[in-house]
This record gives sequence, C-alpha cells and structure tokens, in this order.
Amino acid sequence: QVQVVESGGGLAQAGDSLTLSCAASGNIDSIIYMGWYRQAPGNERELVSRIDTHGTTIYAQSVKGRFTISMDNFKTILQMNSLKFEDTAIYSCFARVRDRAYWGQGTQVTVTS
Repeated sequence: QVQVVESGGGLAQAGDSLTLSCAASGNIDSIIYMGWYRQAPGNERELVSRIDTHGTTIYAQSVKGRFTISMDNFKTILQMNSLKFEDTAIYSCFARVRDRAYWGQGTQVTVTS
C-alpha cells in the first residue's frame, strides 16, 4: 500500500506562480513514477507531468516551459510558473506501482485572468 498526500494549490492571478507538493508514504520502494493529472469542468482528465525514479520527466505540451516537476525521496514538487486561466482545474497527484496507481485527494487550482 502507498499513501499519497497533496498540499498546495489555491487561487492565483494569471502570470503568478503556485507550487504543488505530493508526498508518498508506505511501500514507496514499489513506486515506479509519480506525477500529476488535472481535470477542469467539462474537460477530460489530462496528464500534466510525471517523473520516474531515474529523473526522467514528461510534460503536457500545454505546460512545457512553464511547469517543472521534481522528486526527492518520493516527495514530488510541481512548480507552476506563468499561470494561465486555462490552468484552472483540480490537480491530483498519483504514484504508480507495477499494477496500479495510488491517488491523492486532489487540490483545486484557480487562476483568474
């Protein structure tokens, strides 16, 4: 079992920065990668970014150059810069093990234009 707890998020103006944190605990040695999805009302869930235990990262095209993901001891940081209105969504952290993913509770990010 892996537990995932998120923190951060909130309200920001366009152009501002926010930081999301996600800490995994439990059977962390089984984690292959961690990352973030987001979902805005009326939209499909979108992979924002993920990072594996070797430090290899993936970003959605919509956030490349603005968001940075990092991981240290299975604590993941998503640094979100130059926020846009369209970044408004519920952001959910996940930890992927071999046969499933474990999810956090989700955190709201709201960007006002």
